[in-house]
Amino acid sequence: MRSVLVLATFFVAFGFGLAYAAWALVCRGDECPSIDVLEDYTPRQTSKLYAADGRFIAEIGLERRTLVPLRDIPIVVRQAFQITEDKRFYQHAGIDWIRVVGAGLHNIRSGGYGQGFSTLTMQLARNVFPERISREKTLVRKLKEAKVARAIEARYSKDKILELYLNQIYLGNGAYGVETAAQRYFGKSVRDLNLAEAATLAALPKAPERYNPRRFPDRAVTRRNTIIELLRHEGAISEEDARLARAFPLKLGGKTVSGEVAPYFVEWVRRQLDAQFGQQLYEQGLRVYTTLDIDMQSAAERAMESQLRRIENGEYGKYSHMTYEQYVARAAGGDDAGPNSPYLQDAFIAMDPRTGAVRALIGGRDFDDSKFNRATQALRQPGSTFKPIVYSTAIQNGRPASYILDDSPIVRDLGNGQTWTPQNYDLKFEGPIPMRRALMLSRNIPTINLGIELGESAVIDMAHRFGISTDIPPYPSIHIGSADVYPIEMVAAYSTFSTLGTRAAPIGITRVEDSKGNVLWEPQPVRSQVLSQEEAWLMVDMLKDVVQHGTAYSSVWGAGFRIPSGGKTGTTNDGTDVWYIGFTADLVAGLWMGLDRPQKIKSNAQGGVLAAPAYTAFMKEVYSRKPAPPDWPRPEGIILRQIDRSTAKLANPFCPADLVGTEYYIPGTEPIEECPVHSPFTGILDSTGVVPAQTYDTSHSARITPGSAPIPQASRPAQPVQPRPKPIPDSLNPFAGQRP
Repeated sequence: MRSVLVLATFFVAFGFGLAYAAWALVCRGDECPSIDVLEDYTPRQTSKLYAADGRFIAEIGLERRTLVPLRDIPIVVRQAFQITEDKRFYQHAGIDWIRVVGAGLHNIRSGGYGQGFSTLTMQLARNVFPERISREKTLVRKLKEAKVARAIEARYSKDKILELYLNQIYLGNGAYGVETAAQRYFGKSVRDLNLAEAATLAALPKAPERYNPRRFPDRAVTRRNTIIELLRHEGAISEEDARLARAFPLKLGGKTVSGEVAPYFVEWVRRQLDAQFGQQLYEQGLRVYTTLDIDMQSAAERAMESQLRRIENGEYGKYSHMTYEQYVARAAGGDDAGPNSPYLQDAFIAMDPRTGAVRALIGGRDFDDSKFNRATQALRQPGSTFKPIVYSTAIQNGRPASYILDDSPIVRDLGNGQTWTPQNYDLKFEGPIPMRRALMLSRNIPTINLGIELGESAVIDMAHRFGISTDIPPYPSIHIGSADVYPIEMVAAYSTFSTLGTRAAPIGITRVEDSKGNVLWEPQPVRSQVLSQEEAWLMVDMLKDVVQHGTAYSSVWGAGFRIPSGGKTGTTNDGTDVWYIGFTADLVAGLWMGLDRPQKIKSNAQGGVLAAPAYTAFMKEVYSRKPAPPDWPRPEGIILRQIDRSTAKLANPFCPADLVGTEYYIPGTEPIEECPVHSPFTGILDSTGVVPAQTYDTSHSARITPGSAPIPQASRPAQPVQPRPKPIPDSLNPFAGQRP
């Protein structure tokens, strides 16, 4: 008997000695982390992005977390976690020995490791020091957790430990801490949770993804009710409270998750922040104030998706490609399609031209399916939206809007027996044509001729001044938009017109603060003078004609958007890209539509038909909520002249009324000679080529003052006039055949 007692004593002593040795050696060297870091410990927090009006947009970070002090966490939430995870939390010193014995006996009986004994403090140790304490189910890990937990308990109060735990714990759906989880699941602060919602959160630490209420609501409710019953059993709540909480329906909040508000804008901003702050962005809870206008963003998304669906549904003629709905129905959207999705894509940018502040940005139809940002990363041909850069070059080099261009066939030898024969969209030629009309009707041939006359180097230099950063090869085709551009740069270029000469680079961030409110970065607008006020005003006046009389008439002015605006349609020759970029005095907005792998969108694809309606829908909604800006005031330096548009010379009394009009000039570019074609000797022709049966006073065929009234009929003695056989072409009248 004595030998048995001695043997038992030996084994007990040996066991305690072994346990003590393990306890002493498990943290030898630096195997266990020092809890000194907890003195100033702040868990990793996400950086928060806010819109221009202060509304929350999204979170950026490795762990989405918002810290709250314990005093702001309701008692019911604290009790739900404490009783569920560690009901003797306020009695033990980091290790619950009762639970250790119980878990040990259970695991011996089951022959495995089925039950753990982690306290809240041990969980905190594991979560705070994940790089030093692994998650493997081993005795060594448990000993490390226990020893660190004991050190934490020796230094900090129970309330401080509970506060750290509730802000650190992972609760599924990308949420760390009770505040973020409350926002993510219920769309409210943890301060406002009721008993049922508190129990739902407390159910998650055991298996955050298994009991995720968004993915598995039935499991979540079952587990929640178990927690409620546990709270009742421990006397934390009454039977009546428990009954009401169990009957409470699972009401998940409608708050959008991070990135669902303007996800392409958020990603564009994230890239800039990453370059500026690196890892600090993802861990230190920066507050980022952006330029985004959530209402404008919503208007842009509605306008674009509505127009894309109309195109896909065949409202503009047969559409042969896969539609977005077909793509989704085939469950093909599970993986990131990158820059090669098979359905019709889009890009949209709206910005304040005075500062460059981007108010709305769309980089594609489905961020979850394709994170490739077509607004900032795609290289696409701008087509005719590039033409205003060519015409701006002409204006700056002394050509007035009345300057006569040649709209006649072009054949250029490319060598190797190949020739280049560009065409106008309608496959017709108008001959002599004023610069104003050529831009208004987006004629290719006169634009190419103008660009060749100016020189490719001059146009390329101007494009770079307009903010185009991509390579532009010195070929004549660049004048009609053959060189690839980034959509955001092409849209920002039009801020030059909106502001009468000053381009603003697009920006998305106004201020970045740290978690204490200290300003870390405050990017300033970047502006550059491109055109003089007079040059820009002439361009605006011509681009207003595009809207009121030209290729954008039907979809913009004729569709009811009557606020003073200019704009330009864009269509590539093969119909793979359609554009519209427009502007008022306080807003620039532009969009692109096309397929990621360049293909003809549909037969007869045109920017004025397919793209411009989305711009109009956006602008009409925006200006239904904000005051319309005034028209651009004419600079004092601009002078007016009455001219004959067929000759670009000063009008005389014998020029046909429908060829006479007012044109605007920068001093030094105005005509000084009268029209040499129309006189009492050559006859008066109207635009149909018919000579009116009337006679004129030859004594008045000398120079007249521009803009003076015609000579009264009674003062003109009879003198026959012979008709000219060839009619004057409509091309010499900018508004011939156009809507008023």
